[in-house]
This record gives sequence, structure tokens and C-alpha cells, in this order.
Amino acid sequence: MPTEVFNPNPVVFSPAKTLGRKSELLAHSLWIDEPTSSDDETDNVELIDQDEVFDLIRSIYDPEHPNSLEELRVVSAPQVSIDQNRITVEFTPTVPHCGMSTLIGLCIRVRLLRSLPNRFKVDLFVKPGSHQSEHAVNKQLNDKERVAAALENPVLLDTVEQCLRDAGRRGQPVEA
Repeated sequence: MPTEVFNPNPVVFSPAKTLGRKSELLAHSLWIDEPTSSDDETDNVELIDQDEVFDLIRSIYDPEHPNSLEELRVVSAPQVSIDQNRITVEFTPTVPHCGMSTLIGLCIRVRLLRSLPNRFKVDLFVKPGSHQSEHAVNKQLNDKERVAAALENPVLLDTVEQCLRDAGRRGQPVEA
């Protein structure tokens, strides 16, 4: 975890109530550990919606605090958009000088890459005007080579894994 704290006193919000969608009634995610389909099933493409993508990323922990990205209002369902096989996620750092923005974006990217079928392309962006280095952060997060190089760093990968440790909760509260 980082030694320098960029936002020592963040505002923490209560998580939103989950919607009663068909996907929540299932015992497991449709996109995680997806079984191999036969040739006759490949024409049936399961659609995914904004709320399902948000459910995948809402429980990611902030690298600096023991709070989820949803609790800190870094991500929300309206910040996710889907256009056929392209998913765009916009996130809002808690402070304009947040040095963890790239790491937060990397955590979101890793969670979605691990959870969604390969047919989806994921684009990540810092909310316009919310970060002093928004262009540089966006460039890093959407460059395959930079993302791959970052994930080869064992310390950085361990930090990402720590942020994702309870991401499978999919909006469910942590049990004490």
C-alpha cells in the first residue's frame, strides 16, 4: 500500500441499494468462470447492462483507504456506458491531485478483464476536469503496453490484488 496519503480524510457515502435484477437472482456471475460453450451456442450472445458492469467494480477497495470505490463515489452506475462490445467507465478521483488515480484505473481494468468475455473492449477515463493530470492518466490506462508493463511489477500487482480482494462481493456488504 502507498506510504504517502493523497486524501487523508475522504468523504464516505453509504453504498446504493442493489436493484432486483434477474442477474442478482443467479447464484453466480454469468461472466466469471464462464463454461466453454459448444459451437451451436456461440450465436447466443448474452447481453450485459450498465448495472451489471457497475456491480463488478463497485466493491473494489481504494488503495489508500478501507473503503470501496462506490463508498468514496469514485464510481457509480451512470459513469458506465455500453455500446455493443465497448464498455466505457469514467471514474472520479476523490481529490484533483490524487496520485492513486492510475492505480484505481488499473484495478478497474483488471477486474473487468478478468470478469467479462474477451469480446468486450474496455475504455477507462478520469471524469473531465476532476484531475490535474487527466490526459496523462487516461493515456496510461488505455495503452495496452503500459498496462501490461505495470502488471509485470510484482509490488504493483500485489497492490492491485489487495484492492480486488473483495471485489467479488458485487455490492454486498462486508460481513464482520
